[in-house]
Formats: sequence, structure tokens, C-alpha cells
Amino acid sequence: MSRQVIEGRYFVETPPGQSIALVLDSPHSGVVFPADFDTIAPTRAIHDCGDAHVDELWSVATHHGATLVAALFPRAYIDPNRAEHDLDPELLASLWPHDARPQAYSERGVGLLHRFAAPNVPLYDRRLTVAEVERRIHDYYRPYRHALRDALDAAWERHGVVWHLDCHSMGSRGGALDPDAGMSRPDVLVSDGDGATADPAFSRWVMAEFTRLGFRVAYNVPYRGGDLVRHFGRPAARRHSVQIELNRALYLDESCGEKHDGFSALQAQLGQFAASLAAYAEQHSEEV
Repeated sequence: MSRQVIEGRYFVETPPGQSIALVLDSPHSGVVFPADFDTIAPTRAIHDCGDAHVDELWSVATHHGATLVAALFPRAYIDPNRAEHDLDPELLASLWPHDARPQAYSERGVGLLHRFAAPNVPLYDRRLTVAEVERRIHDYYRPYRHALRDALDAAWERHGVVWHLDCHSMGSRGGALDPDAGMSRPDVLVSDGDGATADPAFSRWVMAEFTRLGFRVAYNVPYRGGDLVRHFGRPAARRHSVQIELNRALYLDESCGEKHDGFSALQAQLGQFAASLAAYAEQHSEEV
């Protein structure tokens, strides 16, 4: 495989051989703090609100012809999986001069720019200026989204179809800032906006394959898919996007955030899943 790191902001990993109509992205696994990220939150809290090691777990898919795009900056700095207009006015020192339509995420302090790293753990002791928010959007948010767009477009143009997995992790129980606070979660959650971002037949195949591998799987609850799958998923145009959430307890000690012995086993299972998905993509690409 070949990894191209773009200005320390994201990387694109391509397969050693010919690429297939399969693109994965990991928007929340970055841990490289930009120089202007003057947060007051503990580093551990910032890492915990991201998706630790998800890019590493899913890199096995590139061995089967997939392309992987992953952020290097932390989710708390700016979140590529939020709409650009989902901006929290409580974070700004002055009126935002562009489109601002705060959604439920911003109301909980976890919108485009996070106000909290964890419940009652603020990220800043000040409000952000318009100029620094604009810089984060221009230098980090848009380049990541454009890289993912380019990878999806290239696959679609080559094959006439593209399957996109937006890869995440989730706590074993819903956190205080989550819609399912305190509730136990499955091993894998598959989300497609109730069939709006991918052909439901593909989503059913994904769930069936994870089930075959021994995972407990849920569909669209508690998450129905973030902005990336809603933005890029257009099943009528043969562009299928699903969001995949892996339960962190499968591979992390949630009390300290360190990998445990389950990491290698999970990565091996994801390799099996990726091999089956590559075969699925090859078969259905031929149907175009």
C-alpha cells in the first residue's frame, strides 16, 4: 500500500495493486494537534471524544483494493463529519458573517467546532475569533472533505459505482452528550439514514456479513448517519455511503484508552470483512 500525507492534515492510503470501487474514510481518528489549538482540556479527554485507532483498524481494507482517507487533526479541533453551517454561536467572539444554522449537535456543544471535550470539560477559556474559525475551515475541514470527494469521484468514474464506508468508533455505553446516554450498545452499528444514503440491500449485506463474523449488529439506532454519508451518499446515482460504528470495548480498555488483546483479533475480522466486501464490490461493479 502507499500512503500520501498531505501537509500533516490528512492522509490518503491506496492499495498496492489496482483500486476497486470501495472507499473508506476515518474523519475522527486524528491526534496531531495544530499549532493554534490552544485548548485547556486534558489531552486524554480530547482523544476520548475522537475515534482512537480506527484508521489503523481499517487500513487492512487497502490490501483488498480499497482506498482509505483519514484525518490527522483531532475531531475536537474541527469536525469533518458536521455540516459547515452547524456552528455553535456560543463559541464565537463576534457575529459569524457566513451561513450559520446550528443543529442539535451544536446545541449539545459538539457541532462543527466542539465546545466540550467531555461533559463539563470545556475546550477553551475564551471565545474563538471569526478569523481563526475561517482558517480551520479553509485549512483542515474543506481539504479533508475535498480529498474524500476526489477519492469517491475517481472510484465512481472508473467503475460507474462506488461504495463508501464512513468509519467510526463508539463507547460501549452512550455518553452524557449522546442521544442514548447510559444505554448499552451493540458491537457494530450500521447507519444509512433509513435507506437515504445507500441502497438498503447493500446495508443489509453489510449487517449480514458482520453478523456472520459473530458481531452483535444494530441499524440506524442510536445514530442514523452523520453529515458525510448524507452529503456523499446518493444511491440513485450508484453512490452508496454507510456509517460504521465499532464498539470501543472490542479493542480498547475504555478506562485508560489503551489497546487490549482484542485489537489484533478485531483487525483480523475486519480484514475478513474487507475481503468479502471487495468481492461484493467486484461482482456488483460488473453489473453496471
